[in-house]
Amino acid sequence: MSSPDIAGILENSKELERLRKEQEEVLLEINKMHKKLQSTPEVVEKPGDNSLSKLRMLYIQAKELSVTEVSVSSQFLAQLDALIPSGTTGQQRKRTDGNKKRKTDSDPPRLSPAMQNYLESLANLKGEHVAARVTDAGKDEWFVVKVIHFDKETRVFEVLDEEPGDDEEGNEQRHKVPMSQIIPFPRRTDLSTAQDFPPGKHVLAVYPETTALYKATVVQARKRKTDDYILEFDDDEEDGSLPQRSVPFHRVVPLPEGYRQ
Repeated sequence: MSSPDIAGILENSKELERLRKEQEEVLLEINKMHKKLQSTPEVVEKPGDNSLSKLRMLYIQAKELSVTEVSVSSQFLAQLDALIPSGTTGQQRKRTDGNKKRKTDSDPPRLSPAMQNYLESLANLKGEHVAARVTDAGKDEWFVVKVIHFDKETRVFEVLDEEPGDDEEGNEQRHKVPMSQIIPFPRRTDLSTAQDFPPGKHVLAVYPETTALYKATVVQARKRKTDDYILEFDDDEEDGSLPQRSVPFHRVVPLPEGYRQ
C-alpha cells in the first residue's frame, strides 16, 4: 500500500468523523427547536419571530451534510476496494461470530439520524399534493402533482399529474421526479409549516385557477397566518402593468435556487 493511498484513506476518514460531529450538533439544534415549538407554539405568531425559518435552514443544513457524508463514504469504500488484493476478499469476510450478520462492503453507507428523519418525512407525503419540477416528456415546468410513492433508496418520487393530458383520451400522467425537484406545500391544518414571506420577496406560487407554478413577488404580506398573499407574477403584464393577484398561503413556496422559467 503506497503512502498516497494511505493518506487519501486517512483524509476521508477524518472528513467522515468531522461530518458526523457536525450532523450531531445540527440535530441537537433541531431537537431544541422542536421542543421550543411544542412547548410554546404561539411564538410563531409573534411579529418578527424567525423560528420556522431557522428550523427550515437547520433541516437544509442537515440534508446537505448527509448528502456529503454519502459521497465521502462512497469514495472511502472505493479506496478500500482498490487496495484489497483479488482472491482474498472471501477469506477477509469470514464471520467471527456465527450468530451475528457482519457488515460487508456492499452494505449502503450509514445515514445520519437527521437524514433518516428527512427521508421519512418525504415518504409520509404519499397522497399529498406538492410542487414538482417535471422535466420528462419534453417538459420543464413546475406544477401541482399528487404523490403516489417515494423510494427512499433511489430518492425518487412517483407522482400523478391529475390534469387531463394532451392525448386524445385526456389521461392523467405519471412522472418520476427526484427529491431535489419536489417542494411540499404548507398544510392548511398545520400553520407551523407555513413560512412568512415579506414584501419584495421572490416566491414560487400557483397561478390562480391553474395547477402551474410561476415566479412571483410578494406585494402584501399576511396579517394573519390564514390570510392569502397578494402577489405579482412575472410576465403577467396587463395594460402595461402587473396585476396584483390573491394566492392562498398554502400554494406559495420558497423560490428554488437556480429557478428557470
